[in-house]
Amino acid sequence: MDAQEQLQGVVHRTPLQTSTTFNEKTGQHVYLKMENQQKTGAFKVRGASYKVACLTEEEASRGVIAASAGNHAQGVALAAKKRGITAKIFMPEATPQAKVEATKSYGATIVLTGESFQEAYQEAVLEQKRTGATFLHPFDDYEVMAGQATVAVEMLQQQPDLDRIFVPIGGGGLISGVAFAAKQLKPDIKVIGVQSAKAPSTYNALYKAGPEKLTSVSTIADGIAVKEHGKLTYTCIQKYVDQVITVEEHEIAQAMLLLLEREKTLVEGAGATALAGLLRTCESFGEEQCGVVLSGGNMDLSRLPLVHKLANPKKVVIA
Repeated sequence: MDAQEQLQGVVHRTPLQTSTTFNEKTGQHVYLKMENQQKTGAFKVRGASYKVACLTEEEASRGVIAASAGNHAQGVALAAKKRGITAKIFMPEATPQAKVEATKSYGATIVLTGESFQEAYQEAVLEQKRTGATFLHPFDDYEVMAGQATVAVEMLQQQPDLDRIFVPIGGGGLISGVAFAAKQLKPDIKVIGVQSAKAPSTYNALYKAGPEKLTSVSTIADGIAVKEHGKLTYTCIQKYVDQVITVEEHEIAQAMLLLLEREKTLVEGAGATALAGLLRTCESFGEEQCGVVLSGGNMDLSRLPLVHKLANPKKVVIA
């Protein structure tokens, strides 16, 4: 089953729009893939919808269980509702309320548990074993990755001359799909993964910079606050991704505010991470056509003061 064909009419073909502001700021030709305008507010609905569409009737009849930091939850809930099956989703206790309420609105049962995605995931696995429901992993699944790959397919259809694509990394499902599809369509394109410096599992693994399995994660980019990358995704990243970099919290916050102020678009922390990566590295390579995946826009507006504070750290004046 071809993912792009299957998802036609199911998900939005989101805009790929250029930005005078970021062109001038980076000295590059910047194209923003507006997945913050996707159904459910994030790219995750692509992988979730394709995975649910691929379930057998027997698998679907048992209902589905998932664990999510927020965006996968909404994708699963919507896809399950469309197919007429039940969904139970485990989410970290600190999940932004906007994501929790949106997931509930699609009819899913929500269980808030644990401090991070990993704790919620462990509880979801236990529940799956107890009930026999079908488990839908948020990233470490080939069909989920195939659904996310449609982001890259669309980008290269919309702008075939892209030289480089910046993609956020949490568990690795999005960048795995994007990198695989992009390299099939344009082998010389460069795919750059971007992680929060406070959740650098993949970066650490690739460059031997620290532990692969983190003991804790705390970042404004809650959508990529993952303690450990997937096994399938890591293999794909090793094979198809050209570079992984990290960005600091203030860089993510600054990217969020720039998008809100200059582009009039609300992007959550995880969604702005790729742009922060471009802003950090834009002077390290020649003038290119750069695609940036703004992966989601589901953010509690009550967190804007925190974003502003992080983006504008107080300077210490020494007398």
